[in-house]
Amino acid sequence: MPRTLIGLIADTHGLLRPEAVTALEGCAHIVHAGDIGSRTGEHRGVLDALTRMAPLTVVRGNNDRAAWTASLPCTADIEFDGVRIHVLHILGELAIDPATAGVNVVVSGHSHQPRVETRDGVLFVNPGSAGPRRFRLPVSVARLWVKDGRAEAELVTLSE
Repeated sequence: MPRTLIGLIADTHGLLRPEAVTALEGCAHIVHAGDIGSRTGEHRGVLDALTRMAPLTVVRGNNDRAAWTASLPCTADIEFDGVRIHVLHILGELAIDPATAGVNVVVSGHSHQPRVETRDGVLFVNPGSAGPRRFRLPVSVARLWVKDGRAEAELVTLSE
């Protein structure tokens, strides 16, 4: 069985760049780790486009305050090929011990700083921000491959 490819995106803030769409093509599933819409509440284009690409898991970010966000969860748990993934927006609000809870991967956003690191056997992935540039941080998404209970991730820089 081939590996399953999961696209990871966060902090679009109402902007879904064509480069992000290209980087996420072919994904079996996409995860959006929050801050979907802009201050004006624009989000439909982002979620609609991602949903057309693959099944979508979405969590609410700290800037997702419009009425439409009330139905979005603050966290989500999904599983693919024996890999348990916990999704939230702000890593500092992680309310579980992922290793004890049997979580293999934690996906977060918020900081706009792309990062892949392993701590206590758990893979932590922040895909960075795929929306408007913030400071001098790169614009990025991430890809997560899962198979047989194992996961590996890579960051994809869309622009510097």
